[in-house]
Amino acid sequence: MAKSEDKTPSFEMTWGSSTSSGYCSDEESDSEFEQYFTARTSFFPKTKKPENVVVKKDEQTEWAKQELTTPDIQQKVKEYNAQINSNLFMNVNKDGSYTGFIKVQFKLARPVSVPPPKKETGRKSAGVKRRTSFYLPKDASKHLHISSRTTAREVIEALLKKFTVVDNPGKFALFERSERHDQVYLRKLSDDERPLRLRLGAGPNEKLLSFVLKENETGEVNWHAFSMPELKNFLRILQREEEEHVKQIVQRYALARTRMQEALSGSTPG
Repeated sequence: MAKSEDKTPSFEMTWGSSTSSGYCSDEESDSEFEQYFTARTSFFPKTKKPENVVVKKDEQTEWAKQELTTPDIQQKVKEYNAQINSNLFMNVNKDGSYTGFIKVQFKLARPVSVPPPKKETGRKSAGVKRRTSFYLPKDASKHLHISSRTTAREVIEALLKKFTVVDNPGKFALFERSERHDQVYLRKLSDDERPLRLRLGAGPNEKLLSFVLKENETGEVNWHAFSMPELKNFLRILQREEEEHVKQIVQRYALARTRMQEALSGSTPG
């Protein structure tokens, strides 16, 4: 898969801003030692004003089902290239396939795992594998140069490789996003769908079609997909949050009790 020459901020830049604060685990006796960093204050994301999203069934868009001849593809690619104002053109190959760029936006609610910084690898103990997990910056995105034969599953694997994410690709899913009549529509792509075919069919307008990488939700979190060190770190984070919430509640009630006692002592009978 060819490298993209886009001007998207490098992963190293986002790394620095993402690990500035949060939890760090340094107590692990398992064969895998993992450090967890999070720029968020909570393991659970804060509730936000819900976006007006309609989740569509996992059915391919009409233009993705169309079987185009080579002349049809050449014409559509020509029309596509005439509409863009960048150098991210599509190119048709002799065999009728074509290559081009897609932009994928990250909308991940949970942390991802990556190898540790190189400076730490020299301090590794024999048989101990170190990994670091953190939240990707909100709305991070990446351009990929792919082929019309590249599947959604291959796009996910390529994205994880570019960001050196070592999590199981099965934890993630690629969605198509579109905006119509003040509503946002999301549709989960099947593993064998071809994102570049969708891009060509919809044209370059990202309101008509854009791509989003999200967790592969099935209604509930599939905790079995996480490794033992990941689960232990999640439990540590939850325990710290629980202790902090209990502390805040105790302080709130103690303050309220003190104020009521002060009010009682200052009042006169009658």
